[in-house]
Amino acid sequence: MHAAQSRTDEQLRALADPTRRAIVAMVAQGEHPAGRIAESFAMTRPAVSRHLRVLRLAGLIAMREDGTQKLYTADLDTLRALSTWFAGFWDTGLPRLKDLAETEAKST
Repeated sequence: MHAAQSRTDEQLRALADPTRRAIVAMVAQGEHPAGRIAESFAMTRPAVSRHLRVLRLAGLIAMREDGTQKLYTADLDTLRALSTWFAGFWDTGLPRLKDLAETEAKST
């Protein structure tokens, strides 16, 4: 398997979880400490830490330490790359959908 495809697969698997998508949405708005992220979800801090680890290993979020705090933010370059990847499907898929709809309309 191609390395870039494998990385994209890893990122999509990470985003398949609704809690992880919510975390990415939260940290895409700005940097947040792990404690504040954990307080936003009805789960234990260790559970949130596991989600943060999966997202970080997938390259979707970044972490930096400030004293004793771990601060998380979205990796916007990675999210843009995923957005571009998805856009490729729309660029080819929408014209095909249009052709199918027009063919269907002509046959009825």
